[in-house]
Amino acid sequence: MNLVVFGASGRTGRLVIDEALAAGHTVTAFVRDPAKLVNAHERLKIVQGDSSDAASVAQAVAGAQAAISALGPVKGSPKDLLVTAQRNITQALLGAGVKRYIVLTGAGVRDPHDQPKLIDHIFGFLLKVTAGDVLKDSAESIALVRTTPLDWIVVRGPRLTDGAKTGSIRVGYVGAESGTQITRADLAAFMVEQATQPQSQWIRKMPMVNGK
Repeated sequence: MNLVVFGASGRTGRLVIDEALAAGHTVTAFVRDPAKLVNAHERLKIVQGDSSDAASVAQAVAGAQAAISALGPVKGSPKDLLVTAQRNITQALLGAGVKRYIVLTGAGVRDPHDQPKLIDHIFGFLLKVTAGDVLKDSAESIALVRTTPLDWIVVRGPRLTDGAKTGSIRVGYVGAESGTQITRADLAAFMVEQATQPQSQWIRKMPMVNGK
């Protein structure tokens, strides 16, 4: 399958690329700075651009069969980075006839099925205090994705760690059984799986994914 990956040079995005290539897929990596992506593979194509530029996003999407976004803000990013990016990406996907779209966001973005524990409420409050602009941008960008007719899956993760892939994860919603962390490798594997399998129980849903 031909996949396009946004946020490809990030710590999670690079693992998404590795996972997709290992599974035999062809990947188009959309990056602002190609120097940050050291992967070299015959099935990897690098497209330089910025997610705020609709034309470069459309160029990256051309020929794709599914898309994955591991986009996230960095120091100095505009407050509406993710809203702008998701507007451009979703419009490009619709224009190119790409249906499956996997989007990564944090567990602080809530879903109506969530039943937060006390600690979840505490973390949510702290997130609003320390990173309120990021949380607002994330929530608004996901709300935008949800209004589209795409076969989207919003993958929500808790604290991400740099450990090895374990293959042992729990998928559901924020609640009594949800955990507090997951390895980036496990999260990347789940995202690639959801992008490439023909059917998924999570289409147009917002699962919380965490390590066991």
